[in-house]
Amino acid sequence: MRWPWKRQQSSDLLVVSWSEQTLAYVRAAVRADGRHEVRQFGVERQGADSDEAFARRLQGLGFKGARVHVMLRPEQYQFLLIDAPAVAPEEMRAAARWQIRDMVDMHTDDITLDVMRVGAEPAGAGGHLFVAVVGNAVLSEVLRLGQALQWDVPVVDILETAQRNLQTLLAQQQGRVDRANAALMMGQGRQALLTIAAREELYYTRRIDLAPGFLDRSPLSPADATLDADDAAQRFVVEVQRSLDVWERTWSNLPLDSLSVEAGARTSEMAAWLSRELGFAAKPMDLAPYFPGFEGGSPDQQTLCLPLLGVLLRVEERNL
Repeated sequence: MRWPWKRQQSSDLLVVSWSEQTLAYVRAAVRADGRHEVRQFGVERQGADSDEAFARRLQGLGFKGARVHVMLRPEQYQFLLIDAPAVAPEEMRAAARWQIRDMVDMHTDDITLDVMRVGAEPAGAGGHLFVAVVGNAVLSEVLRLGQALQWDVPVVDILETAQRNLQTLLAQQQGRVDRANAALMMGQGRQALLTIAAREELYYTRRIDLAPGFLDRSPLSPADATLDADDAAQRFVVEVQRSLDVWERTWSNLPLDSLSVEAGARTSEMAAWLSRELGFAAKPMDLAPYFPGFEGGSPDQQTLCLPLLGVLLRVEERNL
């Protein structure tokens, strides 16, 4: 696994995730104006199909021999924060592997990892590293489908950086890329992912567990609240507020400028509710103007495919 943030120049790219027998996909091409036109997106579940039958089904969608970037879902990897080892950049991954040996439940010979500095800290400045860790068995399972379809898979990406790319796009369009911006995506059901970025760099990330059926039961207006739903909602608000407080204390030189929210069909409702609860303006994460063709489909398809759009937006990796 590597983190190559080089913007794609070719006209067609297929981005997929493959987890729990569910394939989400987006096929897009770069237009002359630099925007990504979505030509195809959707969700295919293997169900009772054999591996061979499922591969044939995907061939019918035109996926055989495609150039593919894979995005891992959070349940497939760990995303750790460590002190940056005092070593040369070319030795950083090896040093990080040693440093996280007690933080993962596998032998370090059985994992693949990559590292990225927190924020825009220059080489040799100490600070911290993000470390993405995936078990080799998980990675092999993800790539096995690609082998059956003769995919060229040069990149394996993760949700945290894909989300960072999407919130950075919004900040760029608003001319506020130098300011800190937060994104909260919670359409996946089991967890919400909060990321804070500034200057196109990822500074903070946190996964927040959601109560079962949270998006269905959340008391977004007092009139329909039940006690259980209210408790779950308030716990969620407290966790989000704690994260924002940590940011304010740790990065006081980068005050938070915006909070974008994505919650599937309840995005607008959730943004308004969080604005009331947090006392901080939260806005829906509206990406439709920047990805023409990403319209229609079921709510499930939109929710699972939306993060894949962020993989289309990578830029060149910064040096360690």
